[in-house]
Amino acid sequence: MPRNLDLTSLRSFVAVAETGGVTRASGVLNLTQSAVSMQLKRLEDSVGLALLDRSGRSVALTSAGEQLLSSARRMLDLNDEAIGKMTDTAFEGDLVLGVPHDIVYPAIPQVLRRFAAEFPRIRVQLVSSFTRNLKELFARGEAHFILTTEDGCDQGGETLVRKPLVWIGAPGGSAWRERPLRLAFGNHCIFRAGAQAALDRAGVPWEMAVDTMSDRTIEATVSADLAVHAVIAGTEGPHVEVINHGGALPELTSQRINLYARPMVRSEVSDGMAGLIRQHFRMM
Repeated sequence: MPRNLDLTSLRSFVAVAETGGVTRASGVLNLTQSAVSMQLKRLEDSVGLALLDRSGRSVALTSAGEQLLSSARRMLDLNDEAIGKMTDTAFEGDLVLGVPHDIVYPAIPQVLRRFAAEFPRIRVQLVSSFTRNLKELFARGEAHFILTTEDGCDQGGETLVRKPLVWIGAPGGSAWRERPLRLAFGNHCIFRAGAQAALDRAGVPWEMAVDTMSDRTIEATVSADLAVHAVIAGTEGPHVEVINHGGALPELTSQRINLYARPMVRSEVSDGMAGLIRQHFRMM
């Protein structure tokens, strides 16, 4: 007799895989940690295999878990698509979301996927740019929501999280040891002046390695161990790592990730997007 996988348990499994732990997954799913753990156990019992390796400090997928993950995502996407088509005919239109380049990952893809499942007829246009540009876009009324990275928060904004800036470089790299220290920042990067000032105060000589508007150029330069960069802790990409400099580089300031939202005709849509953004960024 065919066995059926429980979609609720699959949703908890995918959330744990994507967030890296039961605690974070419970926040995303609005469930208690014990409820998520019970669903994971139910899923493992139903397939007769261990899906999560709990032996380390963080949760990792077993080989069976890795195999199930892609299928689980497809099943949930099909379920959400079917439910959306059958039940959500009231919300249609366009929504513009602006996000700085350096905080798109890891939260925004998850936000967009869940929003599309809840409001399949709303078309979301993602605009990725610098904070200064996004605030100008918002002031002109050309974006419904923007996220910013700033020292403070303007009137009407909401601080989602405050995180320190960290130095990043190539995995196992040595560029951070060189003097003058070679830096890779975009021309309009809001972190650039603060990082330079911190180095000046610490007496660390520096020079700019690139003169660019492109994040791709910065990523390539840093991952090639030709320069260092600074990002908000938790947003570093897969081809770089936080530099364990042991005090050779100055500590950097904290930055706020702020949300600015424009009132929309359909408050359900606005509340849905804002709620998802809050959930995912406060879990960083």
